[in-house]
Amino acid sequence: MTNKTGEKTREKTREKTRDKILRAIKAAPTISTAKLAVMTGLTTKGIEWNLKKMKADGLLKRIGPAKGGRWEVIQ
Repeated sequence: MTNKTGEKTREKTREKTRDKILRAIKAAPTISTAKLAVMTGLTTKGIEWNLKKMKADGLLKRIGPAKGGRWEVIQ
């Protein structure tokens, strides 16, 4: 596999993972990183990385504290 092909594959995988996370958050805004990890097959650290990236990209916003708060998907 060439480097460009590998990069495209990783990007598509990230997009699919992001979509899964966003759908899960829309359905249950108070979902935990542990539950997201189980749903996506990633580690909790992987979920945290994705959430951080999505917040930086303006796709997600955290409302309230880490425990007891909720996620909001920004359209």
